[in-house]
Amino acid sequence: MLEIPQGTIVFGTQLPIQSQGPRFAAKWEANATPKDLLRIAQAADRSGFFYVAVCDHITVPEERVPTMGLWWQDCLTTLGFLASATENVALLSHVYVIAYRHALTSAKGFETLDHLSDGRAIAGIGAGYVEEEFDALGVSFANRGSLTDSKLVEFADALSTTYIGNMGALPRPVQTPRPPIWIGGSSNPAIRRAAAYEGWLPQGPATREGLDLLLSTREKLGKSDEPFAFGHVVIPYLYVGTPSSERRQPCYSGSPEQIAEAIMAETPAEANQLQVKFDTDSAAEYAEQVEAFGTQVGPLLAR
Repeated sequence: MLEIPQGTIVFGTQLPIQSQGPRFAAKWEANATPKDLLRIAQAADRSGFFYVAVCDHITVPEERVPTMGLWWQDCLTTLGFLASATENVALLSHVYVIAYRHALTSAKGFETLDHLSDGRAIAGIGAGYVEEEFDALGVSFANRGSLTDSKLVEFADALSTTYIGNMGALPRPVQTPRPPIWIGGSSNPAIRRAAAYEGWLPQGPATREGLDLLLSTREKLGKSDEPFAFGHVVIPYLYVGTPSSERRQPCYSGSPEQIAEAIMAETPAEANQLQVKFDTDSAAEYAEQVEAFGTQVGPLLAR
């Protein structure tokens, strides 16, 4: 099973282009191509990123389009596309809404992704938040928490075991006993859910309150000594060097040393998995920034 080596800090990124909400997508993304997406993922692959991540929405209500947009590529299809063009970087769903699907259907997708990528799948799982999307899929929004919990148990079992009852599935995942499950969300139920698995993906920067709940819950579950991915989202965006134009987002820029210092000053002591994003004017520049961060800033991220 993929684990973060003890005492180290790894970093990953939620890719641009694959999701294009108006609140966060740059203008250039609207004209970007699948080749641009591959170029950025390949830059992450060769420069030391632990993972690249892809979002999950199936359908968007018309009234939410001004804030969400309509462009949300299918999560597992996109991760499979990226798997074929990369060799080292892990492939994270961030986050896959398991309540939308049967647990065996979900397991089949991640089993296949892990097989095809030679053991690089990470199942980032969340409860979902768009009520109209649940309605369109015929799933109870009010029961999404309990649905997520029950389906996670079935999902983990199916990833770990060839047969569930008298029903079996191949291919099996490469990772044993299964790919890691990282739980997304910053609510108390999401944090408690995360404690039972292998990682936490907060919706933003990790808070002291959230980390304390996570740590205490893991202790109660007897999991304090087990490997765990403590996530932290780095805000603001990043730019290695001096931008040639005005940034559209608040941004840490400067030398690799300055950026690493700024990141670590805001990173909780427990965090060992950092998620970063970049503010650029083109797909080519985004790929350049990914590689610059991975090769120049990443090695400086340490306690």
